[in-house]
Amino acid sequence: MASRLLHRLRHALAGDNPGEATTGPEAEQFPESSELEDDDAEGLSSRLSGTLSFTSAEDEEDDDEEDDGEVGPDPLPSGDGASGEDADRSLPPDGQRGSQPLARQLQDFWKKSRNTLVPQRLLFEVTNANVVKDPPSKYVLYTLAVMGPGPPDCQPAQISRRYSDFERLHRNLQRQFRGPMAAISFPRKRLRRNFTAETIARRSRAFEQFLSHLQAVPELRLAPDLQDFFVLPELQRAQSLTCTGLYHEALALWANAWQLQTQLGTPLGPDRPLLTLAGLAVCHQELEDPGEARACCERALQLLGDKNPHPLLAPFLEAHVRLSWRLGLDKRQSEARLQALQEAGLTPTPPPSLKELLIKEVLD
Repeated sequence: MASRLLHRLRHALAGDNPGEATTGPEAEQFPESSELEDDDAEGLSSRLSGTLSFTSAEDEEDDDEEDDGEVGPDPLPSGDGASGEDADRSLPPDGQRGSQPLARQLQDFWKKSRNTLVPQRLLFEVTNANVVKDPPSKYVLYTLAVMGPGPPDCQPAQISRRYSDFERLHRNLQRQFRGPMAAISFPRKRLRRNFTAETIARRSRAFEQFLSHLQAVPELRLAPDLQDFFVLPELQRAQSLTCTGLYHEALALWANAWQLQTQLGTPLGPDRPLLTLAGLAVCHQELEDPGEARACCERALQLLGDKNPHPLLAPFLEAHVRLSWRLGLDKRQSEARLQALQEAGLTPTPPPSLKELLIKEVLD
């Protein structure tokens, strides 16, 4: 209550002395508080009214005992705990992907900035927020649409994260980038009423602003922790589903991870995009779609280029040769490259398959 009164007092003083209230461009770019005013919270609740799931009055009595981000296991599995249900949480049905206002806003944004030299930024929108009961834990799972440059009819990528994931990202970035992070606010923890409509609406808006602010600072935008926040959980779940033979579910996650990396860029190098293409190729091949599997191999070979041999080069060449033969397409160039690697002793004969390498890869 005291902080809110102080906030209103500052606004009142700013109205009387506008010159004294402005402390510089950073103060305007990064507001002091990520919490919404009452009117904003009501507007956001209305915007999310079709997708938010709240607890009943009986559930709200448990708010004192359970706090999101503090109780229960880590929601980001390391690969062995994923299941088809996890895939459903990570990727909602197409009907829930993004919103029309977001698509129109994004289209107008890039139309205005098409001829400028300013880096194009991503847009984030919380499209779904569900209270998840996974005894002994209880938390809110926020699903965000991530949309970058591209055709206006392109579906946005999706990520699903909980408060503790955002808090971990904020804490890691604060430890590494004290200067840039000083101007970026984060929604504070609450000891109770974490599962009310008002709290979820406020946090949804705060998380959108938080990610937008991180993307606006080049030093933070390229931080490995931010890249991991977006991509690593999707890759871990996709790898686990692929290893257990759930190729339909895994394919959706690999495709979503590829779209995320395309929009974010690849400042950490080609390893994760190559692993993602390997996952896509394996799933397409297992689902009897050799054309798409071959296209993934070709894209990976383009990324690899003529650089020093990569551990995935020979497996991609071998898969490309086999798929080209199956489709009756030219395979001579890939065959020659693979033979050269084998003669130079740079890869065994035959090379390991993409699926074998995908299973052995450790994602952390």
